[in-house]
Amino acid sequence: MTVQIGDRIPSANLTRATDDGPRPVTTDEIFAGKTVALFAVPGAFTPTCSAKHLPGFKDLREDLTGKGVDTVACVSVNDAFVMGAWADSQGI
Repeated sequence: MTVQIGDRIPSANLTRATDDGPRPVTTDEIFAGKTVALFAVPGAFTPTCSAKHLPGFKDLREDLTGKGVDTVACVSVNDAFVMGAWADSQGI
């Protein structure tokens, strides 16, 4: 299956890292009525993901929002606690 710009993300249940801890969220909540730049990484805290994958999205976030992106979202196989710690360690 090839994904194209504008394709709808299938409904799924995810867990979001929040300031109050992990919170269940659906893809419908994340994507409904928004333009979202979604990227995935193999794993938080891995050398390549921390040095190469995430920084580009962090550094270009303002450019993306300036082009109409409402949310920049990252998914990984890690749990929400690890993703939250990684976000904190990366200053995002």
